[in-house]
Amino acid sequence: MDYLRTLGSAAVSTLVQKSGLNLPFNLGQKVYSFDNVCVLYDATKRDDGTPVSVFEYDFADPTRKSFKAFAQNALRKLRTTRHPDVLKFLDVVEADSTLHIMTEHVKPLQSTLPNWSSRSSREREDWLLWGLHRISVALTFLNDACNSTHGRVCINSIFIASSGEWKLGGFDLLSAPRDEAAVLYTMGNLYPGTSAYAPPEVRSQGWVTIKDSDPATADGYALGVLLHTIFNSPDTPLPTLSPPHPPPSASSRGSIPFVLFNSFKRLLNPNPKNRLTPKQFLELGMSDSGFFQSNNLVKICLGLDNFVISNEAEKSSFLRILKDTTSSFPSEFTSFRVLPSLISALEFGGAMAASILPLVIQLGTNISPEEYNRMVVGPLVKLYASPDRGTRMALLDHLSEYADKLDKKTVSEKIWPHLHTGFSDTVAVIREATTKSIIHFAPKLNDRILNNDLLRLLAKMQADQEASIRTNTCILIGRLGPSLGYNTKRKVLVPAFARALKDSFVHARVAALLAFMATIDCFEIEDIATKVIPNVSPSLIDKEKLVRDQAFKTVDLFLKRLESHSATMPEIATTEASGASLESLPASSNLMNTAAGAAGALAGWAITSLGKRLAVSDLQSTITPQAGVALKSPSSADIAHTEQPAFGAALTNIPGAFQPSDRAKGMQLGSKQKNAELSQIELDLEEESRSPWGNDDLIDINADQDDWGAFETALSTNSPLPKPAPALGGTNIFLITSPDSQSSGGKGQVPSRKSGNLAPLKKVIPTSKDSTSSSILSSRPTTPLLSPQPNKNEWDDGPGWDDDTERRANDISSSAVPSLAGLSKDEKAAELARRKEERKHRIAQLKEQKRNITRA
Repeated sequence: MDYLRTLGSAAVSTLVQKSGLNLPFNLGQKVYSFDNVCVLYDATKRDDGTPVSVFEYDFADPTRKSFKAFAQNALRKLRTTRHPDVLKFLDVVEADSTLHIMTEHVKPLQSTLPNWSSRSSREREDWLLWGLHRISVALTFLNDACNSTHGRVCINSIFIASSGEWKLGGFDLLSAPRDEAAVLYTMGNLYPGTSAYAPPEVRSQGWVTIKDSDPATADGYALGVLLHTIFNSPDTPLPTLSPPHPPPSASSRGSIPFVLFNSFKRLLNPNPKNRLTPKQFLELGMSDSGFFQSNNLVKICLGLDNFVISNEAEKSSFLRILKDTTSSFPSEFTSFRVLPSLISALEFGGAMAASILPLVIQLGTNISPEEYNRMVVGPLVKLYASPDRGTRMALLDHLSEYADKLDKKTVSEKIWPHLHTGFSDTVAVIREATTKSIIHFAPKLNDRILNNDLLRLLAKMQADQEASIRTNTCILIGRLGPSLGYNTKRKVLVPAFARALKDSFVHARVAALLAFMATIDCFEIEDIATKVIPNVSPSLIDKEKLVRDQAFKTVDLFLKRLESHSATMPEIATTEASGASLESLPASSNLMNTAAGAAGALAGWAITSLGKRLAVSDLQSTITPQAGVALKSPSSADIAHTEQPAFGAALTNIPGAFQPSDRAKGMQLGSKQKNAELSQIELDLEEESRSPWGNDDLIDINADQDDWGAFETALSTNSPLPKPAPALGGTNIFLITSPDSQSSGGKGQVPSRKSGNLAPLKKVIPTSKDSTSSSILSSRPTTPLLSPQPNKNEWDDGPGWDDDTERRANDISSSAVPSLAGLSKDEKAAELARRKEERKHRIAQLKEQKRNITRA
């Protein structure tokens, strides 16, 4: 059947187009035929595809010539009559034999009534009463305002709009007594089916008899017939229609509500003067105890129409009723009647916006996604431009319920330009709501807004005077972290969270710690070690226990991440300077849980670190030349020969200490004597040739004032030394600190060892030159900043240090030479020339020793 309807509508559309007419619509399926006078089609507008309805009048058949007058009357009256309860006219296409009237999209009541048979009796009764109310309002308008008689009030002249509202149509016979060519009075009898609803006076004398009477009397009688038809089956006979037109009996009431029955009988009164008019019927129903006044649908429609002019109490009461009763309403009524009215009310803003918007979103769930975007999303987006704070708060509070319906372009171009003003609003509630809303908008913001504009605003929000806003801002940045750009993450996250860690509000500090943890995947491993943990660590001693506990959890999480990464790293890095890789310390692979163990591990790390920084030649230069090799050197060099620091013996007692590589075999005392002496001489020659000043430089390698011996001479016999801490393997270990002497070209000496212990060393303290210089100063020129100043207060008297320390101090004092500090310019020049000659002589001696050893 639908296939035949489609073929028929297509054929009609083709014929109309061939006639040369430009149709503003596309005809769809045939819907209904009314009394063989016109046919209703579904259609769509050509310009925007909006659904419409088309009434087609075809009077090409000579037997239907009279229908042309009905069609033209319907067009004329429908075009000039505008009322909310009257079918809305849109357009018309006229031809010689056809007339197409385009109206809003409707369905005939005749085909809609069966759909309500499955509803409850209460719902069906409310719906029918509401429909009668709308038709009564429309007839009252036609009878009073237009002074006209509809003449065709029946089930075929009533339509259901998309909103579920009843619309009065069928204006084929609508006429006014003053009309010169009134169709009703002259041609009413020619219209098919009029006898079914015509009043008794018309049946006996024709339609012309009512021309001079009240226009409402005939429509009142037809309204009574309509009431019987919609509540009972259309095929159920009505005895009062036949002469002598007895009043309806109680047995003939059928499904008509009891509250309507008396009014129903008065509508069917055969005497026009005593008959109830549509206006009177409406007034009875709208009285305090009337059948219309108690109807929920009627209340809702009246409340929507008068919502703008109602006071706050009336609006609140109406919204409560609407919220409680919407579930029982027809879906089309809530979606296309209530919903648009509520959205219009939102435009006025005010305090009621917070109550209206939830209803708007609730009712919007019943419509299709396409309709939702058009009816709900579009108007809500426009409301962001409203300056009303109540409207803005309502939009933000319920954002989660419609945010997923927003697209990226809409948010970036239509919402954001108005939304960002909320960050600078003078009302704190608006600022906080705006901050919270960003989490829903963020996925829809473009990169420029997300990584630039938004973050600038959030930076200002971190300085807000409200603690809750600062806290929520930190939380927001933490949730936005994964969606930010790579460079933005590195620039923003740590400073933002670090700033929150300094907040005076305890929960802001906790939020910062939680944000650090939530964004752990956003940080590079280097940033964790150098930025995150250093910024979090002060919170470990926060005054608030809540912050401290969370800080420990945060640090523990990041430390585990560092441990996991450290496990994937090589055990030791390749030393570029030496080109050889050193073995790692076994002790460093285990955690140290005691102070002694940590001290031993630190000593091992210090030695290993020095070994990685220094070249092999530097390592060998710290060892005193082997016995039997006579080198001419200043008298202060004898100190180095007194007791040689045997590094090999000391390091063998330290578990995990590195062993010398093959290239450093000169350090082993058990190697061949000749090779050792030759190697040492070659190194000395190389060192002498490399520096223009050689060992006669202002800082001499054998000058006590520039080597570790200066720290030994500072130890008086009355200064006891600190007791060494026991290290691994029973060996007493001290951390060796190298003075910063490399920049001046000097070479530090390693202290001697006594009783198998590394000698404790005093930290280098640069001092300026003064008259209280110690007698241990070398006669060679020195740089004042490199001369350590003894501080006897740092050391206490103690046994075990007196003999050795005193002997060394005497040796150094006896070999001291005058300094250049007190010499004049000429004397200094002479001294430098003497040293230059001495250097040349020493180089010659070294070369001679090398030749002798080679020949041997």
